[in-house]
Amino acid sequence: MDAATARWLTPKRLLTASVVVALITIALKTLAWWVTDSVGLLSDAMESLVNLAGAVFGLVMVTIAARPADADHPYGHHKAEYFSSGFEGILIIAAALGIGWMAVLRLLEPQPLVQLGWGLGLSVASSVLNGLLAWVMLRAARVHRSMALEGDARHLFTDVWWAWWVGWGWSC
Repeated sequence: MDAATARWLTPKRLLTASVVVALITIALKTLAWWVTDSVGLLSDAMESLVNLAGAVFGLVMVTIAARPADADHPYGHHKAEYFSSGFEGILIIAAALGIGWMAVLRLLEPQPLVQLGWGLGLSVASSVLNGLLAWVMLRAARVHRSMALEGDARHLFTDVWWAWWVGWGWSC
């Protein structure tokens, strides 16, 4: 990543983009779940809420981390970004519990899936958005040495893998 791109792709801008992409992804995945009635896609949509909360919290922490040193923080506020990564981890655990609950309910009352083509298309579109943003964020995280960007990028990459596994599960 060249210097001009790195100056433009600041952690604050990228986390703002992450909030926007999370909102788009929530809409796409919720529509995919509604069309297919797939618990896998419902879990994917629920996990996108975690992306949104994590991106918003990361944006707040990056904003705090950018503050200059003061009397109470003579070395600056840069460690605020570490809270962002920890918060995302807690949210992922909470989402996993909700997803597990929904999966057990569906196992007890199975239902056929419908309109898989539409659902798969919407899921792929959201995964492409997440994957592209995660790739850019991870590269920028290295340049800016931003824990919040790296945590959000790695989380988005896990979403891409999760969507792949959901699609693979449909094909079985």
